[in-house]
Amino acid sequence: MTPTPNEWSERLDFFGNAVSSIALLVPHPSLTIQLDATVALYSRATAQHIEYRDTEGWQHVQRQLQTQRQANWLEALQYTFASPHIPLAAALADYAQASFPSHRSVFAASYELMQRIQRDFEFDSKATQISTPLMSVLFGRRGVCQDFAHVMIGCLRSLGLAARYVSGYILTAPPPGQARLIGADASHAWVSVFCGDKFGWVDFDPTNACLLHDKHITLAWGRDFSDVTPIRGVVLGGGE
Repeated sequence: MTPTPNEWSERLDFFGNAVSSIALLVPHPSLTIQLDATVALYSRATAQHIEYRDTEGWQHVQRQLQTQRQANWLEALQYTFASPHIPLAAALADYAQASFPSHRSVFAASYELMQRIQRDFEFDSKATQISTPLMSVLFGRRGVCQDFAHVMIGCLRSLGLAARYVSGYILTAPPPGQARLIGADASHAWVSVFCGDKFGWVDFDPTNACLLHDKHITLAWGRDFSDVTPIRGVVLGGGE
């Protein structure tokens, strides 16, 4: 960081993400933050989703979230409520319902919902801002990865399921002969869905209609984007 902070501390936030807190107590015309990292990528089991076909029915998981009191269920329960950027709404439940017939597994239903969002919504980096209401995104059918993640989470929560927002990156260089994934070269967002005791959290990328594989790098998770903003702070002073 330039200039060097007067105070610097490290901690874990409420969700378990690593956070650096700084205080810069001298006048400065600019602030530069640079991070260099070496990341080791390992194959993810979720690249093959055949084994997820026997996940529990979504209505069973929905009921369990309201009745179970074990730690893993209580942790998931907090992701069933509205959050600053994601309301609970009948319109979101209605959109999701086509993928959630009775007795369908929570994985299969979530997978189809992810595919529908990728098919129905157009990636448009100029269509929205972080302040754009989620319902405007739902009805406008345009946005970026952050919007698509919020839509999918809103749909799942409006049905009483647990879903959290995940922030990270996608490896920039595609394999030979394959197209670049949408979201490469910039921070990316996707969705993690609680699929019950056996499978726990499973991650879905609605922007690219895929499960996570060894090109996704997870940085942080929370209720929505407001919990995992890369930089947040307060500036005191005048000038431009």
